[in-house]
Parts: sequence; C-alpha cells; structure tokens
Amino acid sequence: MKCPYCGVENTRVIDSRPADDGASIRRRRQCDACDKRFTTYEKVETIPIMIVKKDMTREEYNRSKIEAGIIRSCHKLPISAEQIKCTVDEIEKEIFAMDEKEIESKIIGGILIDKLKELNPVAYVRFASIYKEFKDVNTFMDEIKLFLDNSK
Repeated sequence: MKCPYCGVENTRVIDSRPADDGASIRRRRQCDACDKRFTTYEKVETIPIMIVKKDMTREEYNRSKIEAGIIRSCHKLPISAEQIKCTVDEIEKEIFAMDEKEIESKIIGGILIDKLKELNPVAYVRFASIYKEFKDVNTFMDEIKLFLDNSK
C-alpha cells in the first residue's frame, strides 16, 4: 500500500479489526519511510450494478451520488456526518440485497426518500421537491400535508 503522505510503497499494517458490522476490515498502517500513520478499509468487491435512468441510459452505481443527494438535503440541519454515513450504508445494503444487475433509478430514489423520511422531515421535503418534480406550490403543499397526515 502506497503512503498517502510521501508516496513510498513500503507500509506495514500495525492493527486490523472488523468495521461496519463485519462488512469490512479497518487497517491502521504505518509508513516505514516517514513514520506517518493512516487508515485503510478493505471490502468485498461486488459485481457492479448498472443504474437505469429515466431516459433509459445506463451508468454504473456510484455511492457518492447518493451521499451527495443526502448531504444537499441535510444542508444546515442538525444531522451528523455519522448519521449521513449510516443512512447511505442502509440504502446501499438494500440495493445490494436486491441482487439485481440493473436497477431503475426511481427504485433507488424511493429507497432514499423513505430513509430521509425517517431521518429528518425537512431533509425529506427538500429531496422530495426535486425527486417528485413538484410543478408548483400546491403540489409542494400537498406533499407536506400527506407527510403530516402519515406521521400522526
């Protein structure tokens, strides 16, 4: 493993332990050249999932796109980075549990919107306004009323 600080390829593992409920291994490494330490994670490589978009184009699944959508929805809300990471992990777990090679983007959007509903109502409405393509204020208000009725 190459050192991220000095670029030397001679690093050694000084500690290993399970991470993410056993889904990965966290390794602490130390560079033999500069003595700096860093952390790496080892995960099982999965077969890439293709996402079928609305226009029927396909692209490889990208975790960072889900993460970016959640981060935008949670902007200036009291939601920690750890909560966002856990939410992305839950979404990813559901996606991979489907055991499909191709998944429509609207299915992923549906999973994401359900998780945001649990996480924070404001984040949910922010994401829903884009995902459900609200055309006007009345559509927006209808969604908020529906959310409030379902949360009672």
